[in-house]
Amino acid sequence: MLQGSLVAIVTPMKDNGELDFNALKALIDWHIDAGTSGIVIVGTTGESPTVSVEEHKALIEATVNHSAGRVAVIAGTGANSTVEAIELTRFAESVGADYSLSVVPYYNKPTQQGLYEHFKAIAEAVSIPIILYNVPGRTVVDLANDTVVKLSAIENIVGIKDATADLYRASDLFDRLPEDFACYTGDDGTAAAFMLMGGDGVISVTANVAPRLMAELCQEAIQGNTLAARQINNKLLSLHRDLFVEANPIPVKWALSEMGKMSGYIRLPLTPLSAQHHDLLRAALKRAEVI
Repeated sequence: MLQGSLVAIVTPMKDNGELDFNALKALIDWHIDAGTSGIVIVGTTGESPTVSVEEHKALIEATVNHSAGRVAVIAGTGANSTVEAIELTRFAESVGADYSLSVVPYYNKPTQQGLYEHFKAIAEAVSIPIILYNVPGRTVVDLANDTVVKLSAIENIVGIKDATADLYRASDLFDRLPEDFACYTGDDGTAAAFMLMGGDGVISVTANVAPRLMAELCQEAIQGNTLAARQINNKLLSLHRDLFVEANPIPVKWALSEMGKMSGYIRLPLTPLSAQHHDLLRAALKRAEVI
């Protein structure tokens, strides 16, 4: 079972808007050196809504090739079209991704039965392990715990990223899911508590700027070392909050630019971080001692 800090990595872009594969490779190397357990490529933080299908595939392939088995690669392959989700997941499998991350279909508002059939169809079309992704704040529809439990019976559906920040429902999942079904949180602010309760890790935005601290936090929390986890988490609290002062990934791309890791270019309809938030986020980076 994959455990620890899985970074929901940004998609670096040049100042002209083109994908910056050299910057992406440098970020991957940095994460591997810092102890990140997995690279989640082309998720929400990777601006999946604004990259083309061709770019989406190129990002997955480049990440697999550059990682070269040094770290797990989790390819974002979800879509609100089941056919498109299958196409992307098949591609991820064909180039050697270790897992796929499949988000709840957004905008078209399927029923729970529709969600079950959607993920079942994807799973039956591939053999790659699939991690479900529930983020109702973005998709509108919520993947109910009952549906997750039902889906867990499908052999290659192996985990879930739950971004609800609801620790009660997380506890219910821990109680009802098979022991080998991985549970990750998608909320950095409650990640320490989630792992101390029995979760397997976090698919993290904060890890983009503080990879070593997030890796250490996960290690301590998963091992049940409450005091050590709390001390690390306290350094990260401002980042957990302020990296969402505007819609993700606006703040985190600005932060990585401030750290000299890449250009801060972000594609429309998202816009660069408002100047009024610069000092706030800069202070959070300093508190975490990453600048």
